[in-house]
Amino acid sequence: MTIELRHLRAFLAIAEAGSVTRAAARLHLSQPALSRTLRQLEDHLGARLVDRSTHHLELTAEGRLFRDKAAAAVAAVEAALDPGCLRSRPLRLGHTWAALGDHTVPLLRRWDRTRPGTPLELLRVDDRTAGLTQGKVDAAVLRGGAGAGAGLRTEPLLSEERVVVMPADSPLAALPRITLADLAGRPIVLNTVSGTTTTDLWPPAARPVVAVEVTNTDEWLIAIAAGRALGVSTSATPSNHMHPSLVYRPLVDAPPVPVVLAWREGPAHPALPDLLALVRQVLADGAG
Repeated sequence: MTIELRHLRAFLAIAEAGSVTRAAARLHLSQPALSRTLRQLEDHLGARLVDRSTHHLELTAEGRLFRDKAAAAVAAVEAALDPGCLRSRPLRLGHTWAALGDHTVPLLRRWDRTRPGTPLELLRVDDRTAGLTQGKVDAAVLRGGAGAGAGLRTEPLLSEERVVVMPADSPLAALPRITLADLAGRPIVLNTVSGTTTTDLWPPAARPVVAVEVTNTDEWLIAIAAGRALGVSTSATPSNHMHPSLVYRPLVDAPPVPVVLAWREGPAHPALPDLLALVRQVLADGAG
């Protein structure tokens, strides 16, 4: 049979809802009808996408891999059928939490001034690749190794020093600089989706205690401001997330974090070379 867009939408709804019943209600379909649609897709692919053997529906390894491909395909079709696509299509630049730090506003201002025909949309997406593999953005600013092995091309931009983020009343706030040893045994919060810090940053015998795991920047900041844990980020964070309850101090003995511009392999947005050139120019001017 021919696979249609409805098969992809059905699978994505199931993956997001974590339940055939909830997905069917969201799509205004009966549960048997949605189950048949899923089976048709699985038969076409020759692979099982959903594990129904547990109480909680889970995607199989093939299902997790196909989810990103299906999301990208649906996004591409929706973009192609958007009535506005006949005009200049915006260039969507994704990021997970800090964009280009202090360079973000200069980049946007200079883009608007020099390339008014193509809007540059800055989108925060709480995803490991800032929405790239799902087709939500055309390019993304990524930190660490987020773009490695994900069907993406990357261009190195700069490196950022690490900082410790703490509540203003933390005893460590009295120190001008922080070392990894200062954090040993203390509670920290980790962003498990898009963060650049893991406990591997410390020697095995001197690691902090993982007190909280979160999935986005807002939850990460709230946990720190509430005094539940400390956080480790990069020097781009203070310019985007200043708060009277937070204090930032340099983490002097940790390696810097590489920052790259990433985009999907294959056909790219026509304005992508202009973006890369302008990013390089803004960074060079800022360094001077």
